Amino acid sequence: MRFSLTMPNNTRVRALAQPWELGVGPDQIVVAARQAEALGFHRITVGEHLTIPASHVEASGSHYMHATTALGFLAGATSRIRIGSNVTLLALQHPIVQAKQWAVLDWLSGGRADCLIGVGWLEDEFDALGVDFHRRGRLTDEHVEAMIEIWTRPVAGFAGASVRFDGVTSEPKPVQRPHVPLGFAGDTDATVRRMARWGTTWSPFQTPPEQIPRRLDEIRSHPQYHGRPVDVFLSMSTLKIADGHRPKPTGLDFDTWDADEFGDIIGWLAGLGVTEVAPTIPAVRDFSHYLDRLAWISEEIMPRFPDPPAEESR
Repeated sequence: MRFSLTMPNNTRVRALAQPWELGVGPDQIVVAARQAEALGFHRITVGEHLTIPASHVEASGSHYMHATTALGFLAGATSRIRIGSNVTLLALQHPIVQAKQWAVLDWLSGGRADCLIGVGWLEDEFDALGVDFHRRGRLTDEHVEAMIEIWTRPVAGFAGASVRFDGVTSEPKPVQRPHVPLGFAGDTDATVRRMARWGTTWSPFQTPPEQIPRRLDEIRSHPQYHGRPVDVFLSMSTLKIADGHRPKPTGLDFDTWDADEFGDIIGWLAGLGVTEVAPTIPAVRDFSHYLDRLAWISEEIMPRFPDPPAEESR
């Protein structure tokens, strides 16, 4: 099991955010990122929305990152830890732009970038950007194909229903080969298909944990399955919220400081096929107490779940 950290104050979803986070700015985010790296966390992640309609601010807040911008900042503050989106709304920007952003991020960070893709759920956000919400799945597929073409060929061309270009050159290329690793977040059959074709990491959102093994079997048995290992990244906060960022009850105590109890939760998830977790931000007093929690996870929980050997982790 690997442990990742979703950066504090990168979103302000009412069901998850805590008052102390409002005071967390760039200086504290650098401190948290460097501590996560020093403590052995695998990855730091940020979410993404480009705009939130006023009608959704009550539940979702309006404070969000643009993933590659924020990750570039975090890459400069760290040296080893992986940096990833959670998630990138791929259909909302042209794939030439997205391919450039991710290639530059990977190049400047020394090959540490991970792109976790979501199709999006907020129709008003798509409307504000002039993107057809009802075609977002097909747009996502085209954008993935177009980005891979740009990343892997010296001169790229692509002809899709919505995206067309020819004779395109774009450097630097990603450091990682064959390209920036792509993950997919979601629970639909289309997510299974994308994972089978392109994905290295699946991130369930509303899939009950007990159904993760079945979904993994569907990915691996899909006719388009690429044959590579599939990781499962679970942001534990998704167990506390429903669609539309509404809170939902759970019988799990994510805030416990009892190592055996918290370890049992992680062990249960590991037994279901989860290979990486981002623990929820616990109910703590302030930023200093939050840093204490990171140290507690590193000292009390991580040693119970050693990383797999490198050749088995991908």
